[in-house]
Amino acid sequence: MAGSLIKIDEEIVTSAVASVTLTGIDSTYDVYMVKGNGIVATTANDGYMRVTTSGTPDTTSNYDLAYKGLRTDTTFSNTSNTNQTGFQNVFRWSTTTTSGVSGNGILYLFNFNNASEYSFFTNESTTQWSGGLLGSQGGGVHTVAQSCDGVQFYQLTGNITSGKYSLYGLAK
Repeated sequence: MAGSLIKIDEEIVTSAVASVTLTGIDSTYDVYMVKGNGIVATTANDGYMRVTTSGTPDTTSNYDLAYKGLRTDTTFSNTSNTNQTGFQNVFRWSTTTTSGVSGNGILYLFNFNNASEYSFFTNESTTQWSGGLLGSQGGGVHTVAQSCDGVQFYQLTGNITSGKYSLYGLAK
């Protein structure tokens, strides 16, 4: 397995930004992986993601998702949405600057460079906040058959204030 993850792009956020975009997806790999570490935001909105074509986010209402939320402060939850303008809750992230408290996650991206198929992903993410721990597991599909070259992460309101986003190709 050594060498099976090939880093394609990386963005490290050290001051407030509205969004983070990772590009470089092409036909080199069948599966790509995005890793988010130490993600902190200014507001309590959950992290969103969109696909990009030619580096530009696709803002159409063609995003469907489902996930299970696992919490320490209450029971689990099931969430699903269709025809949205982005994938919700892709990375759970924290809204605090307390040391060691942040959001983290892994996404696997499939069919992104295939113009004849829908792009889809699976995700696992976690965060800690003053109320406890929260995790989510699920996935989503962009219901447009088009070639996508990357992903954009953003919030509905507020900014991403810190974190590291990395895009990898999984060697065939």
